[in-house]
Amino acid sequence: MSTQTPAERPDSDDPIAPPDELAELLGDRVIGREEHLNAPGYVIRPDTVQDVLSTLRNEAGYDHLSCVTAQEYEDRYESIYHLKTYDDPTREVSVVVPADTEAPRSESAEPVFRTADWHEREAYDLIGIEYDDHPDLRRILLPETWQGHPLSLDYDQTRPQIVRYDENANPLEADTRAEQATDTMMLNIGPHHPATHGVMHLEATLDGEQVVDVEPDIGYIHRCEEQMCQNGTYRHQIMPYPDRWDWGGGGLLNEWAYARVAETLADIEVPEYAQVIRTMSAELSRILSHLLAVGAYALDVAGDFTATFMYAITERETVQNVLEDLTGQRLMFNYFRLGGVAWDLPEPREEFFEKTRDFLDELPRRLAEFHDLLTGNEIIQIRTVDTGVLPPEVAKNYGCTGPVLRGSGVDYDLRRDDPYGYYDELDWNVITQEGGDNFARLQVRLREMEESAKIIEQCIDLLEGWPEADRSVQANVPRTIKPDDDTEVYTAVEAAKGELGIYVRADGTDEPARFKIRGPSFSNLQALPEMAEGEHVPDLIASLGSLDTIMGEVDR
Repeated sequence: MSTQTPAERPDSDDPIAPPDELAELLGDRVIGREEHLNAPGYVIRPDTVQDVLSTLRNEAGYDHLSCVTAQEYEDRYESIYHLKTYDDPTREVSVVVPADTEAPRSESAEPVFRTADWHEREAYDLIGIEYDDHPDLRRILLPETWQGHPLSLDYDQTRPQIVRYDENANPLEADTRAEQATDTMMLNIGPHHPATHGVMHLEATLDGEQVVDVEPDIGYIHRCEEQMCQNGTYRHQIMPYPDRWDWGGGGLLNEWAYARVAETLADIEVPEYAQVIRTMSAELSRILSHLLAVGAYALDVAGDFTATFMYAITERETVQNVLEDLTGQRLMFNYFRLGGVAWDLPEPREEFFEKTRDFLDELPRRLAEFHDLLTGNEIIQIRTVDTGVLPPEVAKNYGCTGPVLRGSGVDYDLRRDDPYGYYDELDWNVITQEGGDNFARLQVRLREMEESAKIIEQCIDLLEGWPEADRSVQANVPRTIKPDDDTEVYTAVEAAKGELGIYVRADGTDEPARFKIRGPSFSNLQALPEMAEGEHVPDLIASLGSLDTIMGEVDR
């Protein structure tokens, strides 16, 4: 492919210690070792979390806290900090923090990685681990009145719950307001508001028209998808769930996230032909998601329903027609299978190829129209240029990924940096944009559709000439998959919104003992206050829309 590998990029000279040197670097703070399938694991004392993570970030170059997993065993609780580097995400390490069963507590990672704030709140909410020095340790997905922690071993699922509504308090105290002679007001946006793109509530505090504080209130559609997956079998019952995490069209990418983690667990090698089909269908899914993002953004920022939004929906219909021919579904695809895909391309193949090529041939003209309507639109420019600015280092600190991170100029894309599928055999480019504002994130999504089209076209060229005898769509996968007890792995893919990762711990049965979902929108949304505070109410709406959040993936 045409892009540079991580080792060739000019900014990849940060010190990154190899795994066999990390134990020496961390010294006596390490009290044990684990070997996860994707990364070495270092067990540390609960009171050394900040010290260890600071050392790994500042001295070893691990600057990306991609996920925090919490779980309970019979004899202990455990927090796992999954660390990578933005320069080379294949360099990974797991920091394992055990906690006592009677009073599970450990030190918070939030002072080192800002993204740990929400991740640790979720661990407290669902598992029950408390984190010292956390700035705001309270529930995040469930109401404050909820009794118990749903993913703990002793949770009583039959216990009735009473959820009351508590009035939200203004974070700016009245006496402070009087001293500064400001005019503060609490503004509730959502949870049923078109601009929130789902059931989400923004608690915005205004000083006149200026936003001085904003807090996303999430969890309105939380269904404990992780527990649902823990109650399903690897082979057959989990794959339909990932589509539900992104109803914007990115479901095939989510399916790939589960396929990748399960295939790593079970050591399944996917046939090359199936890899090409996966790559083609995943990029069609990415286009489907980005079309909704840019169309809805026009509606958010300029109120443009009749032109841009309907143009985007029209193009989505064309992509959905292609994907319906391929998968049998228009949105909840359930097309990927462990070891490959459900079935081969539809017959007659020539008709499918022609239909897909017609869309690809038309796409450049339609994208030019989108640029005229959006990036060339004076209203859009006024509303988005230099608003919602997210500096690169701030984006990294919040664990941002996908178009949000690349819109801040950070060259990070797992399709290239941690290759899977057929991406490393194709010619395409990672799109980045300097500026870090709302306009930059819009440009990234528009330009990424061009690259997705290039990938799809190359896949079609390959599939057209593929010998019929070698068209194997699935590997020979056992009917029942039972990974070895205590096998652990965390893997991720470049989904439409960014890095979608899944951690699985096996217990020797055909169902996961722990299934943790790392949704990119969850981390991206956490950065909204950094983008919105100090700006005006319309800028807040533009910033939220530029994140392209999907609440099914945030709440899970």
